[in-house]
Amino acid sequence: MKTILKIASLTALSAALFCLAAQSPASVWDGVYSPEQAKRGEALYKQDCAACHGDNLEGDAQTERAQKLNRVLPPLSGDTFKGNWNGRPLSDLYDKIRRTMPRDDPGTISPKVNADILAYMLKFNGFPAGKKDLAADADSMTDITFEVVKPK
Repeated sequence: MKTILKIASLTALSAALFCLAAQSPASVWDGVYSPEQAKRGEALYKQDCAACHGDNLEGDAQTERAQKLNRVLPPLSGDTFKGNWNGRPLSDLYDKIRRTMPRDDPGTISPKVNADILAYMLKFNGFPAGKKDLAADADSMTDITFEVVKPK
């Protein structure tokens, strides 16, 4: 009888571990940033990003700073933006911001400010807030998938 109980226990434990391993990574639909972080990010976006990407994240702002760059400045919202990042880890977007922004002085924005701005971008694009701040490092975002459509 003890052997049967041990086998049953091991089977149940194996099934539980299999279910945990089979779970998909987190999604931007799971509330990966806090409302407070998005609020901080909005102020930082207006300070650091809006001159080039526009007040409404529409891209190609017609400001002196943006015109000096003489480049196409992509939107950070809408279907094109979402389509470019769909199915990719959120860490890819975070790294892109970290390595290339601002265009006229890349890599000068701190990791925390980048995470706050990314939180605002997620909010602006209609992804829900959660209870915790988005961590300010790419490794913590590797398992968060940017998904345009909310998974079922």
